[in-house]
Amino acid sequence: MRSFWTSFFYRLLRIYTQRHGPRLLRGNARQVAIELRDESKDALYLALGVLSAAFGLEAFLIPNGFIDGGVTGISLLVNALSGWPISFLLVLINLPFIALAFWVVGSRFALKSMGSIVLLALTVELVPFPVLTEDRILIATFGGFFLGLGIGMAVRGGGILDGTEVLAIFLSRRLSMSVGNIILIFNVMIFSVAAYVLSIEIALYAILTYFAASRTIDFVVDGIEEYTGVTVISRKSEAVRQAIVNNLGRGCTIYQGKSGYAPDGRSLQELDIVFTVITRLEIARCKTEINKVDEQAFVIMHSIKDTKGGMVKKRPLSKLL
Repeated sequence: MRSFWTSFFYRLLRIYTQRHGPRLLRGNARQVAIELRDESKDALYLALGVLSAAFGLEAFLIPNGFIDGGVTGISLLVNALSGWPISFLLVLINLPFIALAFWVVGSRFALKSMGSIVLLALTVELVPFPVLTEDRILIATFGGFFLGLGIGMAVRGGGILDGTEVLAIFLSRRLSMSVGNIILIFNVMIFSVAAYVLSIEIALYAILTYFAASRTIDFVVDGIEEYTGVTVISRKSEAVRQAIVNNLGRGCTIYQGKSGYAPDGRSLQELDIVFTVITRLEIARCKTEINKVDEQAFVIMHSIKDTKGGMVKKRPLSKLL
């Protein structure tokens, strides 16, 4: 069943094609409607992200001389030292990272990111936001929160407001380091410079701002719920499947495998492997249902960032607990 927005854009395209001739979009109207719907959502995420980030900068960080990590932190640091406009610095310092994004990620991502950064700079320059507090703890906490909220929403919209992750992705492909470790080292360098040229106190508050922003980004990008993929290897796979479907109310996938532990000369025994996705609130219940069927079952669990479709989001958790 099509969503409201898909149907809405589909009707608009139908009217357009009826007026301008069947040569336009005849066979691909639904696909274009879906693309327009998704692009509209992305634009909304980017716009809200820009407003939130600009609010965090102007209402908390900039008036009080606070900084953050990443490219935004470098811009704030240079602004504090030189007095150059923060809007100019946000665009200037992000330019090399956007150029790198064309190569590392793609032109569409780079164009969205460039447009978002320019819009952020214009918002900071032209839209006045009131300074809400002079309490340093509140400045660091809520400045980081709104800045992280903005960056996270921009990522949801398919762009960025800070080019640090692009550099981290690029370096991770050439070094034996993860993206997270590269970002951490990058920010440690920024905070060290801030401690030297500004003050240790400002650097410590910057670390607090960074942690508030990073946790907010994780929350926005990964979603409210955290999902867990569960793989069950058991000789009673059919009973496990029925327990997951009937008692947990979740869908599952069955794929064939072989038991790899066997003495030399003996053939490997074939078995069905059960895979399902649950929320973190259902982990204990899932373990209980599996143990009821087979306490010797081999169960593997791993985190999943997000899911789409299936039966994970269809039934309220209150009916399953």
